[in-house]
Amino acid sequence: MSNLAKEPAMARINALLDENSFVEIGGLVTARSTDFNMQEKAVASDGVITGYGLIDNCLVYVYSQDASVLGGTVGEMHAKKIAGIYDMAVKMGAPVAALVDCAGLRLCEAEDALNAFGEIYAKQTMASGVVPQITGVFGTCGGGMGILASLSDFTFMAEDGKLFVNAPNTLDKNRTEKCDTASAKYQAETTGMADFTGTEEEVLAGMRQLISLLPLNNNDYAEGTCSDDLNRICENLENCVGDTSIALANIADSGMFFESGKQYAKDMVTGFLKLNGITVGAVANRTTCYDEEMNITDEFKNVLTTAGCEKAAKFVTFCDAFNIPVLTLTNTSGFSATVEEERGIARAAAKLTYAYANAVVPKVNLIVGDAMGNAYNVMNSKACHADLVYAWPTAKIGAMNADSAVRIIYAEELKKAKDSQTFLAEKKAEYEALQINAASAARRGYVDSIVEPEDTRKYIIGAFEMLYTKKEERLTKKHGTV
Repeated sequence: MSNLAKEPAMARINALLDENSFVEIGGLVTARSTDFNMQEKAVASDGVITGYGLIDNCLVYVYSQDASVLGGTVGEMHAKKIAGIYDMAVKMGAPVAALVDCAGLRLCEAEDALNAFGEIYAKQTMASGVVPQITGVFGTCGGGMGILASLSDFTFMAEDGKLFVNAPNTLDKNRTEKCDTASAKYQAETTGMADFTGTEEEVLAGMRQLISLLPLNNNDYAEGTCSDDLNRICENLENCVGDTSIALANIADSGMFFESGKQYAKDMVTGFLKLNGITVGAVANRTTCYDEEMNITDEFKNVLTTAGCEKAAKFVTFCDAFNIPVLTLTNTSGFSATVEEERGIARAAAKLTYAYANAVVPKVNLIVGDAMGNAYNVMNSKACHADLVYAWPTAKIGAMNADSAVRIIYAEELKKAKDSQTFLAEKKAEYEALQINAASAARRGYVDSIVEPEDTRKYIIGAFEMLYTKKEERLTKKHGTV
């Protein structure tokens, strides 16, 4: 074991892993560089503790940077230790947990350090989609380390952590006190880089919880036992249409829902829950956010946004890579219509459409509110390869809302009508009865079943049980381009 047992780097490892399970690898490695009298500063482990251990008795590889050794900077041997951990993780099929506290590239090693960064990036790229990669930022994660965090599947940040490519004070017309672009708050709310923020203890507990929910690798399945009633009635679930994260918690085993990216693009919910002991990824539209006292903190229109689509697309792609079934709760009436959104909404919506249509894992959609126009197609529609589509009785499914549709279809008649308002009301009611309801969609085969809200849990569990052995082949190609 390392002689750094009392240092923060080792303390973080011990807090993350099962008690007394960590085994260090490469504890005697030192830097080879002798430039600038570096041999006098050489320290065993070269600023990073690497090894393996257990989380809930499952194998996990971990590295934790020691900021007390040359600021935790990445040099040649430092990087080789991290690269070695990745090699072992891929061979053994186990997740990699990175505990980052690093000032960046080790300047006194120059080209060797620069090459070392590239070697880590290459290892991360090869491991992507093979084993889960979870990064926790506890101190500085600057420059090239910012790219490393982005190459991970999920990034956690301690409240006082710093993540950046360019430090705030180096940006034109900016200072840290004006806009701290490196802060956990900025990275969670503005860029979406940080999936979770909190105290150091909360971050480590969150990393541990997430890793315990995920499969070990892309050939594994995240399965367990369930003590909850599979047919449990979910009372008043229809009241959760606004904040679908609450709905997901209600239908989950034991009420546990782990939300990722909670502070970014809040109009789109992503996260993991257990259904009959099996981990399921969830994507849901949201119009209302509540605090712990159930006070409304944010409200949104039920439309798709650029940030929301990109957030969901990345999440669905991750789930597909790791055999995690996907549940979608749909409530969208269209696309956000602003000049700012128009710059990216088409591309972002295409990414989400592609992610859903391309995914071969079991996919279930539950329409809890509106499913209007092509925004519905983007949200895991039957046409885009959803395996099963359910709808609550109150769901509205159609090409356009009734008011707009009637004004277009009966434009001439409205001009001639003696009482245009009465005529409009009658035609709206007729259009809604014929075109915009769950029953109409079900008659055409676009909805498989209409379920009562309180029966949601048993229907969703039954659907994923039926889809458990799903196998779907796609056209042979190198990869898609969206």
